[in-house]
Amino acid sequence: MAKSRSKAVTTTTKEPLAIIRYFQETRAELRKVTWPTRDEAKNLTMIIVAVTVAMAIFLGLLDYVFQVVVGGVILGDIIWIIITIVLFLGGVAAFYFNGQQE
Repeated sequence: MAKSRSKAVTTTTKEPLAIIRYFQETRAELRKVTWPTRDEAKNLTMIIVAVTVAMAIFLGLLDYVFQVVVGGVILGDIIWIIITIVLFLGGVAAFYFNGQQE
């Protein structure tokens, strides 16, 4: 009588091993990180907040200027139309000369 060999059914897939390996590698990489001290983190955070506030003020003022200029153009005021043309040509010249420096 022949012996029947029953194969053990394994239901392992590569997916759970890949997830475990991912977290192990992530943990290993995080151990290599040089974390900033509390004072460094505080100083860098203050720099980021200051730059963000400064940019918000700058963009707000720029938006206001464009609002005034476009409002003057819409009303058909010749002075605002001339100012718009000068600003446009200045912007084009700035892009042109900035590209020439490379």
